[in-house]
Amino acid sequence: MEHTMGRVTIPTDMDVVKETLELAKKWGADAVRDCDGTDFPKELKDAGLKVYATYYTTRKDNAWAKENPDEIQQMYLMTPIYTAEEEELQIHLMKGLYPDMLAPNSRDDIKRWWEVIDRTTGEVVDTDAWEYDEAGGDVTIKTVPFHDYTVSFLAYILWDPVHMYNAVVNDWKDVEHQMTFDVRQPKTHAFTMKRLRKFIETHPYVNVLRFTTFFHQFTLVFDELAREKYVDWYGYSASVSPYILEQFEKEVGYRFRPEYIIDQGYYNNQYRIPTKEYRDFQAFQRREVAKIVKEMVDITHEYGKEAMMFLGDHWIGTEPFMEEFQGIGLDAVVGSVGNGATLRLISDIEGVKYTEGRLLPYFFPDTFHEGADPVKEAKTNWVTARRAILRKPIDRIGYGGYLKLTLDFPEFTDYVESVCEEFRELYRNIKGTTPYCVKTVAVLNCFGKMRAWGNHMVHHAIYFKQNYSYAGIMEALSGAPFDVKFISFEDILKTPDLLKEIDVILNVGDADTAQTGGEWWCNPVISSAIKEFVHRGGGFIGVGEPSAHQANGHFFQLANVLGVEEERGFTLGYDKYNKDVHAHFITEDAGAHIDFGEGKKNIYALDGTKILAKTGDDIDLAVHEFGAGRAVYISGLPFSFENSRLLYRAILWSAGDEKNLHRWFSTNYHVEVHAYVANGKYCVVNNTYEPQETEVYTGDGSHFPLALKENEIRWFEI
Repeated sequence: MEHTMGRVTIPTDMDVVKETLELAKKWGADAVRDCDGTDFPKELKDAGLKVYATYYTTRKDNAWAKENPDEIQQMYLMTPIYTAEEEELQIHLMKGLYPDMLAPNSRDDIKRWWEVIDRTTGEVVDTDAWEYDEAGGDVTIKTVPFHDYTVSFLAYILWDPVHMYNAVVNDWKDVEHQMTFDVRQPKTHAFTMKRLRKFIETHPYVNVLRFTTFFHQFTLVFDELAREKYVDWYGYSASVSPYILEQFEKEVGYRFRPEYIIDQGYYNNQYRIPTKEYRDFQAFQRREVAKIVKEMVDITHEYGKEAMMFLGDHWIGTEPFMEEFQGIGLDAVVGSVGNGATLRLISDIEGVKYTEGRLLPYFFPDTFHEGADPVKEAKTNWVTARRAILRKPIDRIGYGGYLKLTLDFPEFTDYVESVCEEFRELYRNIKGTTPYCVKTVAVLNCFGKMRAWGNHMVHHAIYFKQNYSYAGIMEALSGAPFDVKFISFEDILKTPDLLKEIDVILNVGDADTAQTGGEWWCNPVISSAIKEFVHRGGGFIGVGEPSAHQANGHFFQLANVLGVEEERGFTLGYDKYNKDVHAHFITEDAGAHIDFGEGKKNIYALDGTKILAKTGDDIDLAVHEFGAGRAVYISGLPFSFENSRLLYRAILWSAGDEKNLHRWFSTNYHVEVHAYVANGKYCVVNNTYEPQETEVYTGDGSHFPLALKENEIRWFEI
């Protein structure tokens, strides 16, 4: 393969100048960047490489933070739940928290901004019934014996959570803890704009300011042993201060309560159905953050530089699929690529000139050490990312961390060379065209486009036992030939014709979560609209506990559409006779054992439903016809190539379009076909690191056999 150049960014440091130039040539990199804990070597400023400078808007200036302690960033925290044994209870605020990271804010009026709640009754404890001892760090509460209590309080963030994470992971010794200051507040706002101008003026060789990120860190808290205690990549609880909250009150016209953020200790994580007050707060934050971000972007452009946002760290308030983001004027977004879904989280962003994905592994010592195999992680990352790139490409790829750690792993640097070459090849072939899409599929949940591709992420692509069976659906869709949309229940209310643009609706997750909707299904406009959609010929696929909320004689509110219900103990007296398993179009490619992940217990089939797979008497896969439409129930579906094929067939069947299965299709589910009709090209890709053989079907239904080497991608003219 001819060695090409461009579309690749690599990290550097002061002690790897020569090696940076060598690897830039080897990988075809055209841009170089610094990383947290490194400095950019001046020797590279005239090397012909585009220079990214990591710019921190909220840290790396401890002198300012110490001079203005009232404008250090803050977050809301809740203590554990304690049971009062007598008429007085003492709660230590910092129990279970890292003392170097956080400190309670008693500078502002604690009776106004803190809240003690009787968690047995749910009522707020009168401010006269509790006191705080700053010296001891304890809140003493007058209590009702054997009621439960919590304290919600504001705390200063004395050590930036990401800097702390990097310090812990890399075992940095005697490093100064970088403090976070609040750019939203007046003094720091003015200082920050001057500081930004000074940075640009003193770094004339920099082409791109890589803002990491802007003002508010996603929720990340460490325990007393410096371990991650709580993380929510979408969390807004570290975006608060009395200054901000007073502004919020003026705008919305009602009094703020800490509970709007604390949310019983769940911190409004994305599995919680959001309250009106929380949605109001998010919208307020997005508007206010966007104003100041635009101010910084305009300054960057004034100096002739590009402004790039890192999709992570202090990114709260800059949600990229919301309308406020479109007016900021950013040139680019870069983000970490953990899998296909995180790739689409970046590549689907509109309103920027280009997008960039930071591939894994990160060049950190937890991956690059004696006896490690970073190539294995790199291969897994590239294969999963490539599936999504073939549907919607990012414009650039890159790596982060400490370049010198890779130098002892020549097999890794060779493999990255092949990745960079392959990326440039597929980008040339597919950029600028929309790939062939079989159907339009909509994922329905409480957040809609706000959580596009991230609706089952707690912390990027991290595995969780309770969600991998659902996240697998998103991963399968990220590289599948469908036009994928994300819609909310509110969207259906606001736009009655919305469902006319959709072939199949998916509702995926556990009962009473934001992913399935909970009480939203009791809204007759919503439930009727979905039923009518299916009855008129639409498809509906429910995974886990779709439409689940106990009400009106059902747990699954779409039980008569899905043809299945969950036994909750209320219908034990009803006999269930439908237990036979049937062969079906959906399972024709499936093996003897289908992996449904964690699955769901106690799902049973109603009359007229065809069971396709079950565990004991628990239904895992079933189909049901409803009017002119069709519904599919799946108990869970972790990502695998086999499961991706099963979902593909389920979507086609539910849409009533089985006849078009053999269009741009591979009979081997380890191999996929992607067509770019407008460009007159299509590719066949082996997603495994083993040779594969398949029968390839083109757009007119003609077919031919094909053998592919491991991981091979073959391009053809249409």
